Amino acid sequence: MKTHLKISLIVITVLFLTGIAAGLYFYNLKSANLAKVKPDFIVSASDLQKSFESDEKAASAKYINKTIEIKGKISSVKNGENNTVNVTLETENALLSVIGTFPGITDSSVFKPGEEIIFRGQCSGFLMDVLLNNCAVVISK
Repeated sequence: MKTHLKISLIVITVLFLTGIAAGLYFYNLKSANLAKVKPDFIVSASDLQKSFESDEKAASAKYINKTIEIKGKISSVKNGENNTVNVTLETENALLSVIGTFPGITDSSVFKPGEEIIFRGQCSGFLMDVLLNNCAVVISK
């Protein structure tokens, strides 16, 4: 076999194995426990919702993919997909709210409507509601 063909096969094999290793690494990567992470912002549910409602572009640039500690009153609790619980917080606008998704929590009775709560989550955007993912409870009263 010619030398350049051998080198090409070795390079292709190394790239293939590197791709498999990277894929396995990212597949098994765990999310950070946001209860122990310092938040980028501390806001109330109403203030966060208002900032997206008044200027979505600026609020998106400021909050999306950031860790936010949020305080509010629980309006509803629902079981979501893949062993998650979705907690909706009240805001001053009855049509819009803030929704936090708590992964790994299967018992939604931990959260009670009307209860004040402080949690941290990663803001993923605004679709009529402000969405926070990978949430962790800081204080529940």
